[in-house]
Amino acid sequence: MAIRIPADQARRLVLSLQGLADPPRRKLSADGLLALIERIGYVQVDSVNVVARAHHMILFARNQTYRPALLQRLVEREGRLFENWTHDAAIIPTRFYPYWRVRFARERERLAARYRRLFDHDQRVQAMLDHVRRNGAVMARDFSDSEQPRGGFWDWHPDKAALELLWRTGHLTIARRQGFQKVYDLAERVLPAAALASLPSHEAFVDWACRGALERLGFATPGQIAGFWDLVSLAEVKQWCAHHPTVAVPALVETADGSARKVVARADIETRLGALRPCPQRVRVLSPFDPLLRDRKRLMALFGFDYRIEIFVPASRRRYGYYVFPLLEGERLIGRIDMKAHAARGALEVAALWMEPGRRLSRGRRERLDAELDRIRRFVGAATVRFADGHLRSAESRD
Repeated sequence: MAIRIPADQARRLVLSLQGLADPPRRKLSADGLLALIERIGYVQVDSVNVVARAHHMILFARNQTYRPALLQRLVEREGRLFENWTHDAAIIPTRFYPYWRVRFARERERLAARYRRLFDHDQRVQAMLDHVRRNGAVMARDFSDSEQPRGGFWDWHPDKAALELLWRTGHLTIARRQGFQKVYDLAERVLPAAALASLPSHEAFVDWACRGALERLGFATPGQIAGFWDLVSLAEVKQWCAHHPTVAVPALVETADGSARKVVARADIETRLGALRPCPQRVRVLSPFDPLLRDRKRLMALFGFDYRIEIFVPASRRRYGYYVFPLLEGERLIGRIDMKAHAARGALEVAALWMEPGRRLSRGRRERLDAELDRIRRFVGAATVRFADGHLRSAESRD
């Protein structure tokens, strides 16, 4: 008989597994940050910097004592995190690196064939690898390539594409970022030897990817499991579920609209549900790339929140704005806010606020929102919070 997961418990479980139910003021050490990222699975990296980079916003939303220097230490000095690809660029625990070695092997022929089609420069990739081996870490801007980008392969010139190909297939890794530009070096010069020594079997790889995804999702469809890391195919997930009925147990999850959907759940689902505690009632600003939001269909089903990043939507057709942040209050997504950190003006500027249907900006909610904006102001080093229109008054400083 399938286990039934009530909608409110489903939301609470997801938030708990995502680290959004933890005490947000608990001091975060390097070990604690690593544990948080391992628990989430990975943290997406994105170049857009409206308030702060996506990975910093994701981690700050979970713990207000987080500081970027701590992440930099784990990636650049200690090698306990590495940067590569899930469904997009992400910071990933180095403990997981052996499983990415399987991904690299899968990607090599596909990406190499794509490179050859577009640039017809097989020798260039080997020459680039030899250059890094002889001369050390490089950046794409170190190469003045006269050839124009041809489009398709990330729309980069051939030298940049060669570096990305070597990175995406495991020959190079990101040693650090300089002004957010990647600095590439040989994986063996950056990552611990133990991470490079192990190569799981295909069976172990699929088991780890499926099991790890389900543990972090709590419950999911096979498609959601496949999409979590973007490491395994839907067919591989379905086969794994069929062969592990005591690990991926049948369940029905109630959704925000009152319907129920068939899923599989982690084996300890009933124990996890019984141990859940309410999430902190504070308001939190979420990055558009927060892992809670990544699967838009799942987000809509569980939270009734329809979200879209409108960066690539023409301005005249945007419903909200270029880069709008969802607002989480306790266990509900209650609205969205358009804001930007202006370093030159020393201000966190709020352009607009939209509350979800049935949610109003009560006095208590306004105080919680002001408190969150002030936390973000401090985090990005702004002196003030400024509001663009009359329905939002200035937050008082809490210095």
